[in-house]
Amino acid sequence: MIDRRLLRNIDWTLITLLLLNSVLGVIVVYSSSYYLTGNYYLKQIIWIILSLIALFLLLIVDYKNILTYSLYIYIIFIFFLAGMLFFGKITAGAKSWVKLHFFQVQPSELTKIIVILFLAKVFSEFKKRYFSRKVVFSSVIIVAVPIFLVALQPDLGTALTYISLIVGALILAGFNRKSFIFLLIFTLIFSFVGWNFCLKDYQKERLITLVYPSQDPLGAGYHILQSKIAVGSGGFLGKGYKKGTQSQLRFLPARHTDFIFSVIGEEFGYVGVLIVIFSYFLFLSRLFNSVGKSRDRAGIYIIFMVAMMISFQFFVNVMMVIGLFPVTGIPLPLLSYGGSSLLTNYLGVSLVLNVKMRRFVNV
Repeated sequence: MIDRRLLRNIDWTLITLLLLNSVLGVIVVYSSSYYLTGNYYLKQIIWIILSLIALFLLLIVDYKNILTYSLYIYIIFIFFLAGMLFFGKITAGAKSWVKLHFFQVQPSELTKIIVILFLAKVFSEFKKRYFSRKVVFSSVIIVAVPIFLVALQPDLGTALTYISLIVGALILAGFNRKSFIFLLIFTLIFSFVGWNFCLKDYQKERLITLVYPSQDPLGAGYHILQSKIAVGSGGFLGKGYKKGTQSQLRFLPARHTDFIFSVIGEEFGYVGVLIVIFSYFLFLSRLFNSVGKSRDRAGIYIIFMVAMMISFQFFVNVMMVIGLFPVTGIPLPLLSYGGSSLLTNYLGVSLVLNVKMRRFVNV
């Protein structure tokens, strides 16, 4: 059981901000799915409860003990991702899901947590100021393998979110100019291979449509155009709760998942968008400010990569709905409907809490 003395070190403010944004998500999910069958808001509430339970269960285990076995857990999840290509349940054209009795789980989401732990273990074991190309290459491979497997499902959106993890780790590592040039070359080669051999035609169309959305208004450009209309039509105060025309009349696709920010803009207007962004800013600020609370290198890497993972998804999703980023299927963390994404973010926050509450133990 967890030491009672550790309970005094739990960051309850961070948990409160986490739940606040989750509740805001339920409110908008209820509105955006009001005329849809499925009671999505009730399912989201259930996932919040399950994720909160998982958060506190993970706090019981010292993150140092998890780091010890991170390599073996990473290998297990890599084999699991490879198996998804053959046995995964197809949803929205991708073999990304495992069908359980009452719900579905997306292993590629949960794998992010394992990658964070493994990278933290790898980088924490090096004490030099700068890292060699060998270390940088090894860390890039650690992230590139799940990216490749997830992209083959194909789930380009989830695959892209892994990039934030290696970027976060390398920022902390302080890699030198030679390592940066090596990483840049590797990225260009990887991008060339991905464009020519991994991306499907519809994914290439989405990238091209980012620049010219009006060329295919009923096809690849439809999502972006409808999203812009929804956000722009909200004005200063919005059209009112459950009164958005683009969302309620079903012009806006994926309105309770990937494009939930468009619903916020349409129904709550500029004021509502500012409130949501401010609430999220408080949450992200708390995460990034927690980096200095760790007394060991592994803990610093864990907190920073979790903060990078969540903030990257938030930034990309917002840029996506206003037409400044391709439609990639990246949900808005804590706000969009989706159990696997919610659980992953809660587990990430649990790792942050785990590091902070044990900062006086792991010295």
